[in-house]
Amino acid sequence: MRMRILVVEDTQVLGQAICERLTSLGHGVDLIGDGKRADELLKYQAVDLILLDLNLPGLSGLQLLQKLRQRDDDTPVLILTARDQIEDRIRLLDEGADDYLTKPFDFGELEARCRALLRRKQGYATNVTEHGNITVNRDSRQVFIDGELTAITNREFRLLEIFLGHLGRVLSKDEITDHLFNFNETPGPNAIELYVGRLRKKMVKGDLAISTLRGIGYVAEITKSSKPQ
Repeated sequence: MRMRILVVEDTQVLGQAICERLTSLGHGVDLIGDGKRADELLKYQAVDLILLDLNLPGLSGLQLLQKLRQRDDDTPVLILTARDQIEDRIRLLDEGADDYLTKPFDFGELEARCRALLRRKQGYATNVTEHGNITVNRDSRQVFIDGELTAITNREFRLLEIFLGHLGRVLSKDEITDHLFNFNETPGPNAIELYVGRLRKKMVKGDLAISTLRGIGYVAEITKSSKPQ
């Protein structure tokens, strides 16, 4: 599954290593080394997951977590810290952290925890889900329609995930842009129309209908009943 991830880590070497590993898996990843800058960014930019160090300049990781929850931001937060006392874990979870990983950690475990948090947010029990005649495998980033593999790019897969995660809800172009592109990317004025058009062509035999609401945005619906998850 492709996620838009914000890594808030002031140790540059570790932060870069995390970004490179997650980017190699197809995720869109951005790195910020200052808690205050991260807080300002998150006030107007949406992400799928936050990897948060505790010892940050400007604003501590705990303070940033508290600010997020105080403004009802429910973005999943995975804490990365050298603290391993049970009291620390309990406090962080009580303050609104979704998970906790002690440094040093294995990158494989980090990836698994990231996948689990996104599944939980989207309400999926597994990484393979069915939506009408469409089957989505988020581990392999593959899409099947009536059991046949459908060729799809990483960006198209991410767009599909966005629509499937917001079925029946109108999504503005700005909302889709926030989730589809990284902070340092500047998409063209017709980029969303282009990718939606490409996805529609890929889904022509699928049970996903994407409607354009001119001047407002897009809404996606499953035209047939999905099997229970």
